[in-house]
Amino acid sequence: MTDLQFPQSLTEIHDRYDAIFCDVWGVIHNGRRAFDDACDALANFRRAGKPVILITNAPVQARDVERLFEPIGVRRDCYNAIASSGDATRLVLKDRAPGPAYRLGVNDKWRSDDGLFEDLGLEFAGVDEAEFIIAMGLDDPENDNPDDYRDLLIRLQSRNLTMVCANPDIQVRVGNDLQWCAGALARIYEELGGEVIYPGKPHDAIYELARRHLSRISERPAAEHRILAIGDGPGTDILGAMNQNLDSLYVGTGINMSETNFEDDTRNLFSRYGVMATYAMPGLC
Repeated sequence: MTDLQFPQSLTEIHDRYDAIFCDVWGVIHNGRRAFDDACDALANFRRAGKPVILITNAPVQARDVERLFEPIGVRRDCYNAIASSGDATRLVLKDRAPGPAYRLGVNDKWRSDDGLFEDLGLEFAGVDEAEFIIAMGLDDPENDNPDDYRDLLIRLQSRNLTMVCANPDIQVRVGNDLQWCAGALARIYEELGGEVIYPGKPHDAIYELARRHLSRISERPAAEHRILAIGDGPGTDILGAMNQNLDSLYVGTGINMSETNFEDDTRNLFSRYGVMATYAMPGLC
């Protein structure tokens, strides 16, 4: 493995690649506003006729990911298509319908995510009647802590129910705040001995979906060594790229913002996670 490189911009390396798989939250926006430099960088890559597939662990369909973009300033010219964990999860749920399923993530804040279940014929039930679990997130991601769910997860695991985790992320940055995601619940469930299916990053299903989008868009799909994966999550984006044998670019605008020296902080971060990227930048530009 080559040493980690620190380019000044995407332009410095983009001739080495024919396509990009780019994370969304933490790379091109923070849930409140778009990162204009990142959008510019991806749009510039596309102007050379090279596709950008956004690849996100959001537990919703791609169309619902896109609905957030215009209000916060993410431009349509910076990507070709979106592969979401929600869409990859739908393929898993289709095989398990009608269930019933026990749903984690069920208050008014999750109504916009109900599209995940559209036309699947999936039914929902309580702990004692459910045949599997679908984890969307915490009921109140702004105020709940994953450990608040431990007793519930113990009950669910005692029934040997498989959990389908629609968002493998542990946390996400919303503005200046960090919020817990479904991956935090899945991590506890696995610690308790439960089985978890992850359609999103760093696992295979979402990358297969991204490659399908790429094949549909490109007359000649890019060779694997000519695809660059970009992300802010060492345990999702960078590990996923390693699992897929893709070059990767880590950016520090997400959950692990550098507080001192970016190069040293990044190397220490990768050491903690046991991963390595090809490149790293404080922010995509």
